[in-house]
Amino acid sequence: MSRQINQPSNQIKLTNVSLVRLKKGKKRFEIACYKNKVMEWRSGIETDLDNVLQIPNVFLNVSKGQTAPKEDLEKAFGKGKSTDDIVLEILKKGELQVGEKERAAQLERVHNEVIGIVASKLVDPRTKRVYTSGMIEKALDMLSSQAHNTDKDKSATASGAATPTPAAGNDGEARPRTKEHNWTGVVTTKSAKSQALEAMKALIAYQPIPVARARMRLRISCPTSVLKQAVKVAKGAAKEEDGEQKAPGTVKDKILGYVEQVENQDVMGSEWEVVGFVEPGAFKALSDFIGNETRGQGRVEVLDMAVTHED
Repeated sequence: MSRQINQPSNQIKLTNVSLVRLKKGKKRFEIACYKNKVMEWRSGIETDLDNVLQIPNVFLNVSKGQTAPKEDLEKAFGKGKSTDDIVLEILKKGELQVGEKERAAQLERVHNEVIGIVASKLVDPRTKRVYTSGMIEKALDMLSSQAHNTDKDKSATASGAATPTPAAGNDGEARPRTKEHNWTGVVTTKSAKSQALEAMKALIAYQPIPVARARMRLRISCPTSVLKQAVKVAKGAAKEEDGEQKAPGTVKDKILGYVEQVENQDVMGSEWEVVGFVEPGAFKALSDFIGNETRGQGRVEVLDMAVTHED
């Protein structure tokens, strides 16, 4: 004889859920959100909380459907705060809980993005050629291994072992590792852009392979008749990673957006010309943009590769 199990009428069943947890005082509070929406909200892509929250309640335990009592909320967050204010605080400051597979996939995505950014901005100063993503990845792995070994050596030194000799750079001089340029690997708690900057500083400081920041010196020509035309932007393409809304602007604005440093610009008859420096990784996108917007009338000419070292 089968027996029907009666579920409590107030049980909240949530599926496809991501939890955001915040420890406040001696209690841990949780909110139930839709997967992928938390990061979109934090980056500014998603602005409607109804699309982020599965239910606008604060919980002590989401999986058990245990909502947080009013007294606990007042004690932790202060009296007079609305549920919406508390939810926003947890959403901003809380730790996003994800599964192992999701965490691994997120880490891989950020890792690939970091490697791609670094590979587009560094060159071999001897040949002035960009490195492949594989070479950059190996170089960063070397730095990460050295950092972990240094931590072990510090522990050994504290225990009475001998102090290791700093590794020599490509110039043969010993380079003491500083905390500022210490590369230990990619994490998911920082943006890919900020981590790529850290990675580049570490590579330039310790030179596991010969690297330097690179910029291409270009001459860009474009008919003046198209300069003031508005740029057509695909839906959703105007958002940057940090969530800041970027105005599409004109063709001229877009071209100058690729140029890190303008050397000179001038109008000669019906043609506008600018000479300036562009990162190698942006060269193809700039060339494609000018080709499309000017229907083949614009030109991009490589004048030189300029290498600049960064501290």
